[in-house]
Amino acid sequence: MTTSAEAEIRRRIIERGPIPFAEFMDVALYWPQGGYYSVARRSEEGPFGPGGDYYTSPITHPAFGALLSVQLYQFWLLLGRPNPFWVVEPGSGNGQLCRDILQTAQSLPNGFPDSLRYLCLDRSHQGAAPFHSQAVPIVADGVPFRDLQGCVISNELLDSFPVHRVRVEQGILREVYVALESDDVSGEDRLVEWLGDPSNPNLEVRLEELGIQLDEGQTAEFNLSLDSWASSVASALKAGFVLTIDYGKRAGDLYSTELRPRGTLVTYYRHTQTDSPFRHVGQQDITAQVDFTSAVNAGRKAGMEPLGYTVQGQFLRNLGFDQLRRRITSTPMPVDQAAANRAGLLALTRTDGLGDFKVLVQGKGLPSGRQGLPELWGFAQRPEVRDLVQELSLPLLSPRHMFLPQGWPQSAVQEYVLDDLMAGPFGDT
Repeated sequence: MTTSAEAEIRRRIIERGPIPFAEFMDVALYWPQGGYYSVARRSEEGPFGPGGDYYTSPITHPAFGALLSVQLYQFWLLLGRPNPFWVVEPGSGNGQLCRDILQTAQSLPNGFPDSLRYLCLDRSHQGAAPFHSQAVPIVADGVPFRDLQGCVISNELLDSFPVHRVRVEQGILREVYVALESDDVSGEDRLVEWLGDPSNPNLEVRLEELGIQLDEGQTAEFNLSLDSWASSVASALKAGFVLTIDYGKRAGDLYSTELRPRGTLVTYYRHTQTDSPFRHVGQQDITAQVDFTSAVNAGRKAGMEPLGYTVQGQFLRNLGFDQLRRRITSTPMPVDQAAANRAGLLALTRTDGLGDFKVLVQGKGLPSGRQGLPELWGFAQRPEVRDLVQELSLPLLSPRHMFLPQGWPQSAVQEYVLDDLMAGPFGDT
């Protein structure tokens, strides 16, 4: 018998009492028989695009994947041109980023296309067949590999990890649990917040590591899975890079009482930000901004060093976005297609949208060590990038992408504020 996510949550509360919000979020999103991602990914499109609840960079325009392939090409060169060069994408969803990267990679030189192998990891592929000879869909939670040379790509993945919510009450750190409470009007039990002692001592450890002091009444979210995630990724790599793209901030900004006294947790249902996690359980996305300071700290513990950090707009521009945009917009095509391509390109770099996503690159086991590496192309404009981009096959919107002019609501994009990223973001990077 199929059990909905909400029914499973209620069952656990009845049997054990209030459950941590992180457990609630995990069931609401990933319960195999009725969690949001489990149900949404049974369709070809998944939770993205006009039929879903939000949009992502890969479906906005294929230029995103095309320019990532340029950065992957430099990674391959820095590793000594290994064959195979593995690209691993956990949370690959419908595989659109993989398609776009592999298509553009065919026009890159020096044997790179022949070396490239792409692993699409997801908790459920619903029997998906390989869509490219160099791509393999694998059902997996985490990164269950060892001794790979290549790159792990995490694109809008960490923000979907279940988070613990805490609140300071009378000077004491309390954790937000989910409980059942009788509704005086309907007489039925409803899901509500309940404050209790922290369920995990690592919550206080995380606060101490960050040097963060939460104020009275402040609510905040903590992703305690970052350490196990970093360990899994580092264990998979013999030598290589981790490319993380997501929305979030450094800890000092993320946990600002003035800017975010209620935390960053949001919910999306049919392109509308509802911010009501107890409604539409299993039918809506629940997400929280990524703490990039903790992501870096977790990586260092696992043996990975940060190599660069910036916003997506700048990262793509350094990889030749403006040059590629000029090539695309000067290509003759029907008026509606030209408008759609322009809108998609603009969305990738908008400072009030996808362009303010953060990009973090970490490395492990690099041949010359961290200090001996040349600057990565995504963090500095280089003449060799211009030559490569000029020869790339032209990435144009396809039926698998989303045509933004079709009344797409900008409200489907979360809160983004441009950080002061010109200074060293972590003190030594």
